[in-house]
Amino acid sequence: MTTPRIHSTPPEAVTERLREKVFIDGHTFLLERPGGSDALFDHPAVRAAYAADDYIPYWADLWPAARMLAKAVGREPWAAYPRAEGAKLYALEIACGLGLPGIAALKCGLRVTFSDIDELALRYAADNARRNGHSDFDTAAIDLRSPPAGLQFDVILGADLLYDEKLVGPVVAFLKSALSPTGVALLADPDRVAAKPFGHECRVAGLAVERAFARAGEPGGERTKGTIYRVRRSLTTSSDGAG
Repeated sequence: MTTPRIHSTPPEAVTERLREKVFIDGHTFLLERPGGSDALFDHPAVRAAYAADDYIPYWADLWPAARMLAKAVGREPWAAYPRAEGAKLYALEIACGLGLPGIAALKCGLRVTFSDIDELALRYAADNARRNGHSDFDTAAIDLRSPPAGLQFDVILGADLLYDEKLVGPVVAFLKSALSPTGVALLADPDRVAAKPFGHECRVAGLAVERAFARAGEPGGERTKGTIYRVRRSLTTSSDGAG
């Protein structure tokens, strides 16, 4: 296992903060974010992280897949999921960035841990969760390529994790390790070419995969098509046989 590489974008690298309302299925979420990942590259520490680990602070942008996943989370029948009486489902959002899907999960009554490879992203996700009236959450700095031992969650959420084909293997390994026996992972992807091997690699690892069409965007603006991958530990084949 490789050594985890946790980054910490300096707060002073953020020279502009933007606040916006995000509308998902009739619900309004309030988010604050930096001016954008490109703007952060003016700071030498960000350039140094890129040189050392090809790291780019993509978390600073609100990506369409995060909207797709937040919509899927809001529509999921969480009340039907098995759990002990009075207990909550425990969810982990990996590479959470600004935290929109995790905040949607909090709104649905799940107990959420926001995780990211960048400690500044965790600060933004936590602040955004509080901005939307939530306090029942945790944060954790996690490099999914080398996660801590013993992670186990009922629900794992991830948006646009498969933008590079070399991440497919680590994501599959992470899901296999961290999903509880009856757990489910919901991953949103804007149908990137790099994501094509994901379904096959999941099945090779003994994970079941189902795919569902997704679409998201700003009201009145451009809408992006994509896929919601539903991953479980079962050996059942995927619903459409596609990767």
